[in-house]
Amino acid sequence: MGQEIESSEFSAHDFAEFQRRLKRETELLAEWFDAGVFASEGAVGGFELEACLLDRRAGPAPLNQPLLEKLDEPLVVPELATFNVEINSTARLLQGDVFERMADELQRVWDKCNRLAQPLGARMGMIGIMPSLQQQALTLHNMSPLNRYQALNEQVFKLRHDRPLLIHIEGRETLDLQHDDVMLESAATSFQIHFQVDEKSAAKLYNLSKIASAPMVAVSANSPYLFGHDLWDETRIPLFEQSIAVGASDLSKRVSFGIRYVYESMMENFLANLQRYPVLLPLLMDEPAEKLAHLRLHNGTIWRWNRPLIGFDDSGSPHLRIEHRVVPAGPSVSDCIANAAFYFGLVSGLANRYESPENDMGFIRTRSNFYNAAREGLQAELFWFNWKTCRAEELIREQLLGVAREGLTSLGIETASVDHWLGIIQQRVVRGTNGATWQRQWVSRHGMDFQALMEAYLEQQESGKPVHEWSLD
Repeated sequence: MGQEIESSEFSAHDFAEFQRRLKRETELLAEWFDAGVFASEGAVGGFELEACLLDRRAGPAPLNQPLLEKLDEPLVVPELATFNVEINSTARLLQGDVFERMADELQRVWDKCNRLAQPLGARMGMIGIMPSLQQQALTLHNMSPLNRYQALNEQVFKLRHDRPLLIHIEGRETLDLQHDDVMLESAATSFQIHFQVDEKSAAKLYNLSKIASAPMVAVSANSPYLFGHDLWDETRIPLFEQSIAVGASDLSKRVSFGIRYVYESMMENFLANLQRYPVLLPLLMDEPAEKLAHLRLHNGTIWRWNRPLIGFDDSGSPHLRIEHRVVPAGPSVSDCIANAAFYFGLVSGLANRYESPENDMGFIRTRSNFYNAAREGLQAELFWFNWKTCRAEELIREQLLGVAREGLTSLGIETASVDHWLGIIQQRVVRGTNGATWQRQWVSRHGMDFQALMEAYLEQQESGKPVHEWSLD
């Protein structure tokens, strides 16, 4: 979905021809899986951080176009809303001091964005959902001027027969609303972790990424408020699922946790893409089938919380990646990198411990864990392998930090680095303070002034401290 398209207008021929090319490329990909052609360079990691631009009143500042013009930074690209941008990372081998290098790069780009935003009357923010955001800001007027976004909006509502989106979220309070375009999606910003994996271990690591989703969202939750309502700890999850709702069943939802594990390989995901998901953007590209251009574009319009990706290295060899999408943006650069370290360590450590984890952890339990964690954060009751049901904070503290430590050590991460980044996760759990709990604690002390909350959040974010060290004053 990152590529621009020439027009948002498509014909019946475009859809038919795109479907034909998609089928051919899917068949070719199946041949690649059978032949085992995917590159294996060791574990490689990266991320995408979706960020907000805010004005002097801590509301959305629709200024990504002038900011991007001033930046001239290839790692930063526009997002759906003109008040959002996406910061990408360099892909790196997961070894040594990789997390320090990730943090240095992200901090450099973040500081540059903030510095150049200031003359525009804006500042940067990383948070799952801005508590100061109001629904009236989410209009097509604030959509980034790219044809791919216009086309996405048009095709989603064609599949919906122009019916408005209906949002219903039951949390500490209940929110019901309707919306007439896809801009609700832009209210939810994420920290998406990419894990390039070896073909032999890809299926297991993909299934483990699903299993790890519950503790990941519990420890990182940062989205308790939406349009003045106190909802889930990670309200971004139900909001995003309902903001592009074009399928009535789990088989056709564009944003979902999925319906099962993979059995043999991630090829099963791409077969499902072909068989179950209508084409949204039938852009016909003058590329050889071996580039999988249509398959990759179609996959980019299906937002699984753990999404399989096909990429190509500098030599043109294909590789497999897992995009772990459950983590919200923020609260700080150090929190983001700690979340990435915990994810890489956790799935790697679990892979070392379990030969067939899906046999020991049923998918229904895994999916239930995920939504429980999104609702309740660190206080969620989770079922975990040989453990009885226990709170997420206990599970992470007593077992999963140790698993993550083993996993990072097996990847070759330096001991001091493991101690530092997992130490941030440990303190977050010990103190019971992630982004969601900090926001609620601030409201408990100061009241439901969401502009002031956003301003206080930005002040603490700009201190550079991880969230467990943030003040409530």
